[in-house]
Amino acid sequence: MAFHKKEEFSAKDQSLAAFAKAISHPARIAILTVLARKNECICGEIVEILPLAQSTVSQHLKELKNAGLINGTVDGPRSCYCINWKSFEKFNAEFGSLFTKLKEVNAKCC
Repeated sequence: MAFHKKEEFSAKDQSLAAFAKAISHPARIAILTVLARKNECICGEIVEILPLAQSTVSQHLKELKNAGLINGTVDGPRSCYCINWKSFEKFNAEFGSLFTKLKEVNAKCC
């Protein structure tokens, strides 16, 4: 039986890992790019732009929404999504801090 040891890590490390996992698929990067360009987008429009099935786009949107990276509203059969910029600003600052810290610790390696 496998034991998960995620709890052994800080909440901040777990949060950064969840963010990285949420954006780790190229389809999700493409969806975020579409949303950034349009500022708001109906799911059907994303399907028209990307070479993915409706169900696949919906699954990726669900992952992005669960991670807090996008906000979405449902209006009857239409779903409208936009980027949660506060979430991106938070993770941008946290990743920047992490990378700066790592570089300071081991800047002279190789």
